[in-house]
Amino acid sequence: MIPLRDTIPTREFPITTWLLIIINGAVFLIELSLPNRALTALFYHLGVVPARYSDPLWALSHGLSSNNYLPFLTNMFLHGGWMHIISNMWTLYLFGDNVEDRMGHIRFFLFYILSGLAASLTHYIFNMGSTVPAIGASGAIAGVMGAYFILFPHSRVITLIPILFLPYFIEIPAFVYLWVWFISQLFSGTFSILAPEAGGGIAWWAHIGGFVAGILMLPLFKKRKGLYRRYYPDELYQDVYF
Repeated sequence: MIPLRDTIPTREFPITTWLLIIINGAVFLIELSLPNRALTALFYHLGVVPARYSDPLWALSHGLSSNNYLPFLTNMFLHGGWMHIISNMWTLYLFGDNVEDRMGHIRFFLFYILSGLAASLTHYIFNMGSTVPAIGASGAIAGVMGAYFILFPHSRVITLIPILFLPYFIEIPAFVYLWVWFISQLFSGTFSILAPEAGGGIAWWAHIGGFVAGILMLPLFKKRKGLYRRYYPDELYQDVYF
């Protein structure tokens, strides 16, 4: 399933959402300029390598400091390829604007960062022996999806489903779409514990941790009802739920 758009119009221009997309894009362009060896070193130094903290001797032997916790933050601005960054930034663009509306620009930025930190910590807890760098914004974006799940359950997501090379477009309630997504992450994360070699190189537990953190933190960051601009009549060209 490929989400294309949702049915909730945006009240304010999503400054923070676009700023995050631009920052991630700029960092990715820097990555593209690096030779493979330097890029690998960058991922190990700025990505989350769980063994770096669970096995200090291993970290020391590979020139990594076990006392440097900055990677729990920096990893969410690194990406491993074009599809990785495009899929992440598209998802952020799709769900981030409406969540930013309900939080405000600064609160949304803090919410995003804390969701990413929670995702990184969850990945570490469930993969403590891993020597593979975990990178990507998907954990932080999962937090945004968790907030959207609560704020706009009756929104609909226009989704592309290719069947036998033919495109089919359907509207899926956001509650259903995000619930199915979360259950698939939970199933894959559990399976990755039982069969680590089948994990597919995806930080499933970062997605799970970010999504749950987004739901739990939402009451602390959303504006009180009445503090955000109501929709104007000409914006209500489609069903909108509050």
